[in-house]
Amino acid sequence: MDAITMLKDDHRTVEKLFKRFEKAGDRAHAEKREVVDRIIEELSVHAAVEEQLFYPVTRATVPAVEDVALESLEEHHIVKWVLSELDRMDPKDERFDAKVTVLIENVRHHVEEEEDDYFPKVRDELGRAALSDLGEAMEAAKAVAPTHPHPRSPDSPPGNVVVGPAAGMVDRMGDTVSGLAQGGASVVGDVIARVLGRKKPRTAPKGSTTARRTASKVRASGADATEAVIEAVRDAKQSAKAGAKRATSQARRGTKRATSTAKRRTTTAASKAKRTTTTAKRSTTKRATATRRTVAKRA
Repeated sequence: MDAITMLKDDHRTVEKLFKRFEKAGDRAHAEKREVVDRIIEELSVHAAVEEQLFYPVTRATVPAVEDVALESLEEHHIVKWVLSELDRMDPKDERFDAKVTVLIENVRHHVEEEEDDYFPKVRDELGRAALSDLGEAMEAAKAVAPTHPHPRSPDSPPGNVVVGPAAGMVDRMGDTVSGLAQGGASVVGDVIARVLGRKKPRTAPKGSTTARRTASKVRASGADATEAVIEAVRDAKQSAKAGAKRATSQARRGTKRATSTAKRRTTTAASKAKRTTTTAKRSTTKRATATRRTVAKRA
């Protein structure tokens, strides 16, 4: 599947969710929460893949898309802030529906601009083969893309291709991202090179120069950040293991204390029961003795 077809499929998926929300009743709070959670996930993954690959690659290889790409990034920025607010908002909140409505309006406008202006320029310039290569890279990026909005994170290379997989790991609670993060710093440059190699022959040389400059910058500035992310992932794993070990140890100590307390209580209860039984026996014996004496006197 080529890159544009993939993005358009994402647009159709989100539009179906928008219509589901709009058809839900005023009191359908559970359904609305479910639909909005799906919207958040779909838009978060979609935005991450566009920002990590589609926008930087097309800016480096397609003339006349610079302005629309920058506008798209700003529209993403606004959308991600709204998504982050919806992510933790109660669907019964009086502003929940209004916020979703504003989100839908913004995304529909964004989709219209991309499909009517941005995508045609890219398809005309790159052609089927290059778009297929770009789509393949974007499909791989989807597997580790964040599933929740991170509006404070970088939205352009090299920052987002390094931070994105780490954020995706946190969102998905996975532990296989370190290898992907390690190669993330150079992925944009590699995809640009592949796209240029498959691009239509009539393309001006300027695109190639821009691509080489962009690829070099991504590789150079991403290396340190990549190491930092890998180290952070490693530390997070170690912290998680240590935390699990402490929790297990605390649970064992708690179980031991509870067992000891239960034993003491059982022993105390048994002792009290024994004393009560002994006292009752003595009382019964005394009454029996008193009764026999009384009968003997009367006789």
